[in-house]
Amino acid sequence: MKPIEQHSIEQLFTEARTYSHWQDRGIAADTLRQLYQLAAMGPTSMNAHPGRFVFLTTPASKQRLLPALAEGNRDKTLSAPVTVIVAHDPTFYRHLPELFPHMDGAEKMFADNEELSNSTAFRNGTLQGAWLIMAARALGLDCGPMSGFDNGKIDDIFFAENGWQSNFLINLG
Repeated sequence: MKPIEQHSIEQLFTEARTYSHWQDRGIAADTLRQLYQLAAMGPTSMNAHPGRFVFLTTPASKQRLLPALAEGNRDKTLSAPVTVIVAHDPTFYRHLPELFPHMDGAEKMFADNEELSNSTAFRNGTLQGAWLIMAARALGLDCGPMSGFDNGKIDDIFFAENGWQSNFLINLG
């Protein structure tokens, strides 16, 4: 493998900043699908892929998010073309027979150890959020990752039915 070009390094790392102001342009659905497909290819331990992404693309979906946001994050989130909730599934291990089939018992290892399951889901879900940022930068999108919200409220609003847990948000534009 050879190193990538300097302009790519700049786009991904040295010129990448956290953005808070956005152009009044949307992001095409095809671009969001490509973004997800690229981020999904990033490695995680045991190919566990516990990360879950919720793409908020409409004003109505972002209004649902507002009660959980800190005051300083509301305007920039409402003005961003897309906001992504980066979350993780603490029961990711249910998919290990398909994602990591060459290790018998991988699912049981996590099912029988809640602490291991939670820490693995959080760590690797965070990593997948970073892969999403890198994929977004590679596709020419600006990113505004942020905390400054109430995780419990987001989890109640968006994840009450599936048990996922929010980690951080990313505004995209």
